[in-house]
Amino acid sequence: EPIRVYEAQTDGYEAHWIAEEVQALTREGVPRREIAVLYRSNAQSRVIEHALFSAGIPYRVYGGLRFFERQEIKHALAYLRLLANPDDDSAFLRVVNFPARGIGARSVEALQDAARANNCSLWQAATHLTGKSSQAVGGFIRLIETLREGTKGLPLPEIIEHVLHASGLLDHYKSEKDGADRISNLEELINAATNFLQEEAIDVPLAEGAPGAADAAVDPLAAFLAHAALESGETQAQEGVDALQLMTVHAAKGLEFQVVFITGLEEGLFPHEQSLLEMDGLEEERRLMYVAITRARHRLYLSFSQSRLLHGQTRYNVPSRFLDEIPKKLLKWLTPRLGRQVSEAAWSGASHSARREAASASPKSELPFRIGQTVMHPKFGQGTVVSAEGSGPDARVQINFGRQGMKWLALAYAKLTPV
Repeated sequence: EPIRVYEAQTDGYEAHWIAEEVQALTREGVPRREIAVLYRSNAQSRVIEHALFSAGIPYRVYGGLRFFERQEIKHALAYLRLLANPDDDSAFLRVVNFPARGIGARSVEALQDAARANNCSLWQAATHLTGKSSQAVGGFIRLIETLREGTKGLPLPEIIEHVLHASGLLDHYKSEKDGADRISNLEELINAATNFLQEEAIDVPLAEGAPGAADAAVDPLAAFLAHAALESGETQAQEGVDALQLMTVHAAKGLEFQVVFITGLEEGLFPHEQSLLEMDGLEEERRLMYVAITRARHRLYLSFSQSRLLHGQTRYNVPSRFLDEIPKKLLKWLTPRLGRQVSEAAWSGASHSARREAASASPKSELPFRIGQTVMHPKFGQGTVVSAEGSGPDARVQINFGRQGMKWLALAYAKLTPV
């Protein structure tokens, strides 16, 4: 069969298309266990999981955990639950000493004993704690109170971003050898909140003191926490249930399926932007792409989106170079190309690989440069704009400078000129 290629406008549309296609395949008689959805990094699973959950499609995350079941996400949600309700004992216990702040098991036991003796929550017991334990526990109480005060009136995504930084979670995982994946998941939690507000049409909280502010301010957070609890509930397919398989490309090694979806085929995502800065990094990504493609026995889908929510901002991308390395006669486009054109221009420093440029029909943006445009930088020389994010003073672009590598440049400071 030909390789089916789908171009979506956003990562959300890409995920919904996958859900619809899986439903069509199951109607054709393909068992869900024989369908796999592959992605380059774990953080990509969140938007796909949400689409599958909404469509009622049973699925399993092979070799990993569902998004809302991951350790770092549970920690972040526990902090958010304490903002919404300080008397949440399970949330309190989860993060009272995470990241570590010198509160040992004995201090926690003393706190639990005090809570039982006074028939109150751990939070209430902590506020009246005396002795050695009071100093460390008191520091945690002050942290949560500061977080609650500092997030009043903020939109939900900003609340989460503030908590991730101020709680020390991001710094904790930055210090871990393999913490990059966990940090990506935490950043994806911000995207999850942004999408949630859009889908549920929930307004941002009112300014403190405004009529109804006391109720409205907690609504987005409380609603999001309820949504997260629902998606993290007992919805993962049980053993013996015919379920769709979700996994990273790395986890897929050695496995085969009747049908395979390879998602997120965009520059900077697959191949991963970090690989472009490493010696032999691109070749390793190409080998991973080969592994992904050869997981399919009968039918293969490739998909990408023009824009994707990353780090809480919309980022515009160009299709992965790997799409250009597949003979065109093997590809079957499932949708119109959305105005994109094929360019014969090669990537700087890689003349053997033709690239597809995003032409003037790229998603509308206030940025002065479009995706695919050639620009000149006084230090790095000539390069091609491959993605963009932000707006106004926060706008920045990612540029491929060939031998100089991929660079993110802030437009407010970079002296870029069109070529």
